[in-house]
Amino acid sequence: MFKYFRCPKILYIKDVTLQLLLRVDSISTNQKIIKMATKIRLQRGGRKSYAFYRIVIADSRAPRDGRFTEKIGTYNPNTNPATIDLDFDRALYWVEVGAQPTDTVRNILKSEGVYLMKHLRGGVKKGAFDEAAAQAKFDAWKADKQKSNDAIRQKDEQNKKDAAAKELEAEKKVNEAIAKKVAEKKAAEAAAKAETEAAATASTEETPAEA
Repeated sequence: MFKYFRCPKILYIKDVTLQLLLRVDSISTNQKIIKMATKIRLQRGGRKSYAFYRIVIADSRAPRDGRFTEKIGTYNPNTNPATIDLDFDRALYWVEVGAQPTDTVRNILKSEGVYLMKHLRGGVKKGAFDEAAAQAKFDAWKADKQKSNDAIRQKDEQNKKDAAAKELEAEKKVNEAIAKKVAEKKAAEAAAKAETEAAATASTEETPAEA
């Protein structure tokens, strides 16, 4: 039997082991509460027509663009593909301790391989493969992703070149049409002037001289 007695707002427990167990349980409960309240989300920056975002760790109860615990990267959706600068190790840490990302951030973390690495590390812990095999799988995935991104960039650059060439050709045609109209106008004005001068000359010649 554990002996205890109550005093105002204080519970005295003589069994030291039970005190330690209660303390550990309290710490574990607090950690769970912290994890549930921790979000990985985007914090907006930039200007109105060109927004970019910080990837931050924040209390879910804090304002969207308010204070944050830690910045772990940036996200710029204005490029193709989107430019992501991520502290991979810190992102992996927060995911593994239970921080909850928003839907957009989850997609970003997946695209950067954070969830893949979490899965691979889980496989290592279960003995499915060793760390070297896990790293090899991750490196192979990363190489394929880089090839895909390079292909997207090359296609985007080619599309921009094609668009610029079409724009230049269209501008050239517009300039040629304007030049043609100007030339026709000048020719018409010159013809009208010549006709007027010819008429004036003919009129002068036909007028009889005064006696």
